[in-house]
Amino acid sequence: MTRFCSILNQTLQIFPRREFQRLVDETKAERHARGFKSWDQFVAMLFSHLADANSLREICGGLASCEGRLSQLGARAPARATLAYANGHRNWQLFEKLFYALYDHCRRDLGLNCKFKFKNPLLSIDSTHISLCSEMFPWASYSRQKGAVKLHFTLDHAGYLPAAMVVATGKIGELTIARRQRWEPGTILMFDRGYIDFAWFQRLTDSGVWFITRVRADMQYKIVETTELEKGGLPVMDQRVHILGRRRSKRYPGLLRVVTIQKPDGEIFQFLTNNMRLAPTTIAAAYKDRWEIESFFKVLKQNLRIKSFLSTSPNAVLTQIWTAVIAMLLVRYLQVKARYNWSFSNLMYFLRMNLFVYRDLWEWLHNPFIPPNVTDPPTQLVLTWN
Repeated sequence: MTRFCSILNQTLQIFPRREFQRLVDETKAERHARGFKSWDQFVAMLFSHLADANSLREICGGLASCEGRLSQLGARAPARATLAYANGHRNWQLFEKLFYALYDHCRRDLGLNCKFKFKNPLLSIDSTHISLCSEMFPWASYSRQKGAVKLHFTLDHAGYLPAAMVVATGKIGELTIARRQRWEPGTILMFDRGYIDFAWFQRLTDSGVWFITRVRADMQYKIVETTELEKGGLPVMDQRVHILGRRRSKRYPGLLRVVTIQKPDGEIFQFLTNNMRLAPTTIAAAYKDRWEIESFFKVLKQNLRIKSFLSTSPNAVLTQIWTAVIAMLLVRYLQVKARYNWSFSNLMYFLRMNLFVYRDLWEWLHNPFIPPNVTDPPTQLVLTWN
């Protein structure tokens, strides 16, 4: 009879343990540590997200109650004070590097492409807001009574995996973070109208990055060329334009493209891009797919411990946020690889109920409601005496 370790153990084996230790040595996360290892901290924080443990007492008590099964993970249950101190003082950049290493591993293993015919990487950028109490989190305050952190995400549309994240306080806007980021030439980047900045558009164009966004109401432009089409009985207008305005025209003197599409209910959508090759309907369909990042934010906040925190220090908050995104990346990886049509919420729910069940992880993912095949145990032969 084939025996398996727990589902949590098999989930942790997706990323090699030796690579985790390499990142620990690289970030010096265990410098001055006495006994409590970074692996123990990671297992405890991952357990808090996957098991929906709401406090230090629930995390440490939940792990201590299954100590026999926890030993297979190479970890031990921490004391509450030990875990709180590690979250507050141990280098959170370990989990940032772990997230990017895990993303690269999942991306290579899945080998996915986006659903469109073009081969360019398709990315969406946006941010989500997490409100905090300014009295308890004074380092995150941006007004007299309000505090917040913003999670600036990049979503890869090949598998809808989170590809990058920047954590900042509420004072820093989305455009400030976007200006600091870099993308490979040929990437198609999608964002909403809050990111419109023509000097940044020029820099994207110079670096070979395509962008797609919506036209803002106050944007004035001069039409150079107009092509009228019809798709599915609906009018489509494709225009080449120059931006007007003394400052804007200097910031982006080149040619841009405005695609106007009318829906059956009469609503009009206008898209702005620097890509002159894609079909107008492809541009509209790609931007429609940008809604996946809004769904990503909704799933993240509903299923993971990211709106309330175990501690108030910046290091502990960053540790909890990065481990939450690691947990989401792991579950999303399992969701994509499973043959069963899981929704993310259902997979989280059933995974939460089966964390320490001894069963083949992939068999459970493919056939969650079919009991495993149990072979008959060997029978004892009858001993006879001559």
